[in-house]
Amino acid sequence: MIGIINILKPPGMTSQQVVGWVRRLLKVQKAGHTGTLDPGVPGVLPVCLGRATKVAQWLSDQDKSYRGELTLGMTTDTQDGFGSVLEEQDAGGITTGRIADAFSKFTGNILQVPPMVSAVKHQGKRLYQLARQGIEVERAPREVTIHRLEIVKISGQGSPHPRILFDITCSKGTYIRTLCADLGVYLGTGGFMSYLIRTKSGPFALADAMTLEELRAMAEAGRSVETLTPLDTVLNHLPAIVVRDSALVRVQNGNPLYQAGVARGAGEAVETGDLVRLYSSFGQLVAIARAVENPVYKDQFYYQPETVF
Repeated sequence: MIGIINILKPPGMTSQQVVGWVRRLLKVQKAGHTGTLDPGVPGVLPVCLGRATKVAQWLSDQDKSYRGELTLGMTTDTQDGFGSVLEEQDAGGITTGRIADAFSKFTGNILQVPPMVSAVKHQGKRLYQLARQGIEVERAPREVTIHRLEIVKISGQGSPHPRILFDITCSKGTYIRTLCADLGVYLGTGGFMSYLIRTKSGPFALADAMTLEELRAMAEAGRSVETLTPLDTVLNHLPAIVVRDSALVRVQNGNPLYQAGVARGAGEAVETGDLVRLYSSFGQLVAIARAVENPVYKDQFYYQPETVF
């Protein structure tokens, strides 16, 4: 079984637990997800099966979208609603204008310090493992990109703890809980992430996601294959190149594809550093490769396979 299933991860399960559940249900040896969701966070979790696990790294690099809620006037030690309250104050005086101004300041390229409850490694250990031991370490800030940050609704204005519902599209590695905490600091009231759901991961959307119960029903009906998204569907944003039969074995062995081995190419659509799809003459996806400038013929590329199927 080869393909990707768009799973609606339920709250209360880790991403790896979901992957294990799917693997056992469908009796596949290889399975993996394309980007961790915290145990308490529901939403889109694409699960790759079989040889599709080879594209997980490319899918995990794609942008993600979320709907979240920021509650002002309180800070917690985990930056979300599962932690202990560290500080509380009355944020009832915050105006819509100040909130809108704060949100505008956190778009584009910004720096974030990974939270101690994250899976980032420090000297071989996950930060959340250190946090459970009561250890806090220095973390270097990382640059992330917020492509879109829109206020959907503000509730409870005038109360001590107003809530802001928002939509966000961001780069890989963005911590929404940290964004909420940073917004609270900017507003001078403190704040924490009180709700989050992932609505999109790369090409996979919440509206098309399948619950674990729905997947089980499909499997019991012998219709598991209908739940799979083919590799071509999720990689169709990459230019396609057809390999000549004479060069196919070399490519399958991970060797570079030079122009002489290209039957049909993507032409001017490809630039140095771009990823492309390599196909056999009979339409089989052979590899994902990167365009590299030819040191001998400067006006030509060669294509170095990075993932071979």
